[in-house]
Amino acid sequence: MQWYFVAALLTLLTSSQGILTTLSQTNGRYKYDYATVPFLAEIFKLLVSGFFLWREIKSQSSPRMTTEWKAVRLFVVPSIIYLVHNNVQFATLTYVDPSTYQIMGNLKIVTTGILFRLFLKRKLSNLQWLAIILLAVGTTTSQVKGCGEASCDSLFSAPIQGYVLGILSACLSALAGVYTEYLMKKNNDSLYWQNVQLYAFGAMFNCARLLWDDYSGGYEKGPWWQRLLNGYTFTTWMVVLNLGSTGLLVSWLMKFADNIVKVYSTSMAMLLTTVLSVYLFNSQLTVQLFLGIIICMISLHMYFAPVRMLVDLPATSKSVSSTLKEVTVENHE
Repeated sequence: MQWYFVAALLTLLTSSQGILTTLSQTNGRYKYDYATVPFLAEIFKLLVSGFFLWREIKSQSSPRMTTEWKAVRLFVVPSIIYLVHNNVQFATLTYVDPSTYQIMGNLKIVTTGILFRLFLKRKLSNLQWLAIILLAVGTTTSQVKGCGEASCDSLFSAPIQGYVLGILSACLSALAGVYTEYLMKKNNDSLYWQNVQLYAFGAMFNCARLLWDDYSGGYEKGPWWQRLLNGYTFTTWMVVLNLGSTGLLVSWLMKFADNIVKVYSTSMAMLLTTVLSVYLFNSQLTVQLFLGIIICMISLHMYFAPVRMLVDLPATSKSVSSTLKEVTVENHE
């Protein structure tokens, strides 16, 4: 399977994630306990990964699996980070619309680039750093609210809580992604075995969160397993499947590509989300949002395009070569 196919599929799933989550609300509120969605998504990912691992074990070539506790325990860290991140993104969508949520998610490009340099010792070219900065400018531009006929009480179109949670979500996503990539590429273990470890811890920590919610609430609503599916609709189940499938695709990219491909593919989802939000939620495609999208697209081209497409190197090289040839001829004469 080619990485660009996985990235394109991830883009489609991510673009529908915010929309499905918003559609699962009733009058702007969740009728279900949204903490159960990440838990069920972890169970889904664990079952799928376990099935494919079982198929690998049954095949003639036995997969490589490191079972020492000192290696297994490393998967605890991203599970905790993903636990916090998944719940923060639900809280974020109560303050911002799906398009704003997707655009703010592009901030993880900046934090991922920094963490790449600090922890994974990845070097980015000057053009790539410029693309990252340009992306930050584009996401900021898209959030500026215009002052038209309505009074301009704020420069931003959403409450400050939404932006704080959005920034926190972007930082957590980048941290979890970089650490997960480190674990996935640390050895040659089977991808499905690594997923089983990651999602087993994820399910346990999400279960612990549900138990804590019961304890802090004084068990007024009863134990979480009795009300696990309360308020669930078809759309809610689509949110669970979307979140689970997205996680599986991300783990594949972490193993065989890298975080930059992942975050840029999810940022492309912003374009689809914007178009769908205009149709589904009567959102306005403002000039600021349009300019922000254009800037983000330029950033995408600058980061991944070959240098020869950005700088006219062939013509320069030919000119230099011709000049050197002329100098050589003159010296011989």
